[in-house]
Amino acid sequence: MIDVVSTSEIKFTRTNAGVLRIQGTRVSLDSVIIAFNQGATPEQIVQDYDSLTLIQVYAAISYYLQHRKEVDDYLAERGERRKELRSQYNQEGIRERLLARRIDTA
Repeated sequence: MIDVVSTSEIKFTRTNAGVLRIQGTRVSLDSVIIAFNQGATPEQIVQDYDSLTLIQVYAAISYYLQHRKEVDDYLAERGERRKELRSQYNQEGIRERLLARRIDTA
């Protein structure tokens, strides 16, 4: 009789900012799942993130499909955090501020 063996295990590390990264890489779970949800194949994702292996991408997608609600909640939370950060860093006038800073340091 053959024992059932799972090969889809994946490990994540959480940054101080709360971002889940695929262990051993700087690639976030967000990046992989967003690409997958936009129609990218695992092979395309590996081409875009060459520090990932095909096994890691399949494992991340498998994890997502098995824990969809939790991952979707995490992605929604991360999306809100990105919006907050963008609103803190108003893009208007950034060129002028950078030029002024450059003149001050010259």
